[in-house]
Amino acid sequence: MSRSDNPVYDVFVIGGGINGCGIARDAAGRGLSVGLAEMNDLASATSSASTKLFHGGLRYLEYFEIRLVRHALEERETLLRAMPHISWPMRFVLPYHPDMRFEGSTPTSRILNAVMPWMKGRRPAWLIRFGLFLYDSLGGRKILPSTKTLSLRGTPEGAPIEERFEKAYEYSDCWIEDSRLVVLNARDAELRGADIMVRTRVVSASRVDDLWQVTVEDTMSGEQKQLSARMLVNAGGPWVGDIIQQKVRINSTEGVRLVRGSHIVTRRLYDHDKCYFFQGTDGRIIFAIPYENDFTLIGTTDAEHADPDTAPRCTDEERDYLIDFVNQYLREDISVEDVVWSYSGVRPLYDDGASSATAATRDYTLKVDDTGGAPILNVFGGKITTYRKLAEDAMDKIVPFFSGTSGHWTAGVPLPGGDFAVDGFDMLVTRLREDHTYLSEFWARRLVRAYGTDSWDVLGDAPEEAALGRAFGATLTEREVRWLMTREYARTAEDVVWRRNKLGLRLTDKEVADLDAFMREQWPTLQPEAAE
Repeated sequence: MSRSDNPVYDVFVIGGGINGCGIARDAAGRGLSVGLAEMNDLASATSSASTKLFHGGLRYLEYFEIRLVRHALEERETLLRAMPHISWPMRFVLPYHPDMRFEGSTPTSRILNAVMPWMKGRRPAWLIRFGLFLYDSLGGRKILPSTKTLSLRGTPEGAPIEERFEKAYEYSDCWIEDSRLVVLNARDAELRGADIMVRTRVVSASRVDDLWQVTVEDTMSGEQKQLSARMLVNAGGPWVGDIIQQKVRINSTEGVRLVRGSHIVTRRLYDHDKCYFFQGTDGRIIFAIPYENDFTLIGTTDAEHADPDTAPRCTDEERDYLIDFVNQYLREDISVEDVVWSYSGVRPLYDDGASSATAATRDYTLKVDDTGGAPILNVFGGKITTYRKLAEDAMDKIVPFFSGTSGHWTAGVPLPGGDFAVDGFDMLVTRLREDHTYLSEFWARRLVRAYGTDSWDVLGDAPEEAALGRAFGATLTEREVRWLMTREYARTAEDVVWRRNKLGLRLTDKEVADLDAFMREQWPTLQPEAAE
C-alpha cells in the first residue's frame, strides 16, 4: 500500500524481531496491507542475541517436545534453501563420557532413574545414540549428513579436548546469522508492499468500531501520528505482556516467562570448523562454535529475568560459569582474559508453569482476542528455527478475518540475496572477486555472507576501492554504509557493527564513533529505498 498521513492497514504488527518480521512478510505476500512498528532497531533484542543456530533442539527430546523438535528439524533444510548466504550446514561433535548426567527435572531422567536407579542420573551411551537416531529421522533430512561415531584419539576433533574423552558422536545442524535473518525478512516484506517503521514506538492502541486506532511515536524526533488497522499482531517478544496490559489494555490470562541467555566470545580455541556440544555435570549443555573466522562463541546460560525493560547483560557469574564449563573439556584452560566480547538476550518463553527456566517450553502459542471488536493476535514464545512455521500458523489465524487471501507461500522462497544454490557460496565469492579485483578474500566472503547476490548492488559499479568512498576500517566503506542506511533501516553505528554485521569485534572505539558521527550527519539527506 502507499504511505499516507493516516493509513488504514489490514494488519499492523507491533515488534520488529524475527516473529514480527516473519509474519509481516507472510501477510504482505498474501496481498494484505501491512504495517510494522519497532521501537528500536530491527532485531535489537532477543533476535540478535541467540546462539545463531537453526537447530532441532536435541536436548528438547528429553522433555518429550517431539512436535517442537520435528517442526524445527523439518524447517532446517527448508530455510537453508531460501537463505544460503546467511545460513549454512555445520557438524556438531558431542564428546561422550560415562559420567555425563541428565538435568534432573527432565521427564526422561525421572523415567530412567525409576527403572535404572543404579545409573544415578547418568546418561548411558545407548540413550544418546537413540536420541541422535530420532534427531536424524524425525525431520525428513535430505541435505544434511547423518550422525556418525567419531574417535577423538589422534583426530583434529580430539586435539583440543581432554584425553579422558575417547569417542564422540557427530551430527548435523545449521548456522544462521540471526539479526540478518530479521532484516532480510523485513526487506522482503517491504518489497511486497509492507511499511516497515523502525525507531517507532506504539504509544497506545484502542478499538473504535471495527478498527484499531493506533498512536505511534518516532523515538528520534518525538513526532506522533495516528494510523488504523483492521487487525493487530502483538509480536513484542519480551514486551508482549506489557503491550497487552499497557498499550492495548485487554484482559488475558496468558503470559511469558523471561529467561536470560548469555554468551561469551573468545579468541579462536581450535583450528577446525566443527562445533562442540558439551554436557555439564549439572546436566545442562552449552555449545562452542567457530565464530567470525578468528573467534569462538560459547553459550548459553538459562536464568530468570524479571523485567523486559532491564537490559540483559552477561553477568560475571554467567561468564565464569561458561568458562568453567568449557574448561571441563578443553586441554588448555581459558580465562577471563580470553573473553573479547559477551552478549545476552531475553527469551520470551510461553509461561507453561515449568519449575525451572531450563525446563520451560521453547514452543509457541498464538491467541486471538476479538471479544471487543477488531481482533488482536498475541504471539507467545517461539524459537528462531521455527519462525517461518510460526508465521504460517499465525496467518492461519489471521486469514479468516479477510476474504480473498492466498495460501501458504514462503517455503523455499528466497530471501533477498539468497537466490543461489545451497552449495554455490564459494562460486559466488569467486565471481565477486573477478568482477571487483580489489576485494580481498576476507572482504569478498564477508560481503557474500551478508548480502549474497545483492553484493553486486552494494558495491555498484565501483572500479576500484577508492570509488567506494570513505573507509571506516575492517573493509567497511561509505558505499556499504549508505546501502545499509537506505535499504536495511540502519540508523546508528551500533545497528551496523553489531546487527548488520559483527565488525564491532574488529573496529576500535574511535572507528565506531567516527562511523556513528558520519551516519548521524548523513541521515537527513538520505531517502530509504528498500521498497523500490
